[in-house]
Amino acid sequence: MRVLQVMAGARRGGAEAFFARLVPALARAGVEQAAAIRPHAAREATLAEAGVPVATLRFGGPLDRLTPLRLRRLAARFRPDLVLSWMNRATRAVSRGDYVHVGRLGGYYDLKYYRHCDWLVANTENLVAHILAGGWPRARARYLPNFVADAPAPAASRAALDTPGDAPLLFALGRLHRNKAFDVLLDALAALPGVWLWLAGDGPEAAALRARAARLGVSGRVRFLGWRDDTAALFAAADVFVCPSRHEPLGNVVIEAWAQRRPVVAAAAQGPSALIEPGASGLLAPVDDGRALADEIRRLLDDPARAARLAEAGRRAFEARFAEPVVVRRWLDFFAEAVG
Repeated sequence: MRVLQVMAGARRGGAEAFFARLVPALARAGVEQAAAIRPHAAREATLAEAGVPVATLRFGGPLDRLTPLRLRRLAARFRPDLVLSWMNRATRAVSRGDYVHVGRLGGYYDLKYYRHCDWLVANTENLVAHILAGGWPRARARYLPNFVADAPAPAASRAALDTPGDAPLLFALGRLHRNKAFDVLLDALAALPGVWLWLAGDGPEAAALRARAARLGVSGRVRFLGWRDDTAALFAAADVFVCPSRHEPLGNVVIEAWAQRRPVVAAAAQGPSALIEPGASGLLAPVDDGRALADEIRRLLDDPARAARLAEAGRRAFEARFAEPVVVRRWLDFFAEAVG
């Protein structure tokens, strides 16, 4: 099986992070691959370490004629059985050829970019439903979940982040964007005296969130951490993981928390609602309701035994559905089906 992976992603993002996990995992499973990506030193190094040759392309807008041409030449040299293109821009750049073309969706994208694909795959059942609602045939659509890294790490030092060792500690991470609703999480924190928050990530809402924390009087209990690579250590230091998103197609961060045995409180956006069995593997609050989110967080902080049960149930869900061997096996079975 020869697979050409095509990713025109951003500097950071959930799909980009999963791409950097899946390609090496498939290489370890014996899939021969080549990759075409935008220039990104860390991503290039990850793929090179996995033994996957990398071509860097511009992946510009509709007037970029060079990227599709270079992709055709790369495909002619590599002769893939299957081309897997990630999201809109990469998929648009892939021409028809003597291979099976699979488009991978990680959001509710316009299917106009995917009409020339042979198959579509998505990382949630809800996204598959979106694909089918757009008129795509059921026989050529598949649900293939993500997996996350699950290696534990020693807890990050609270003292190093000027956080009391005995304070209840919440952890959240993601792009600081309105869709992630970290403003709602700050509202919830204001209703939780004595509780601290570590927020990892960066994005366009960074300044507004800092200003909101100041207005709410919680700045002293919030640590804005920026982008971090030591998320396992941050999970280990926290008491509860919170995903307050307004819009969340998957909720990869929920799976990460499960992998690290952290109890989860999430807003009931589509992704977390599909993942979490309320009261069994996590707790859900209405979207955009800071008071309700605070109430659910308080229930776990006040009941450590229940928090521990939810954390273990989340870990079991991770092992059954989202661990690397389980997900890689599904991708391998799909490749065999698609190529026939």
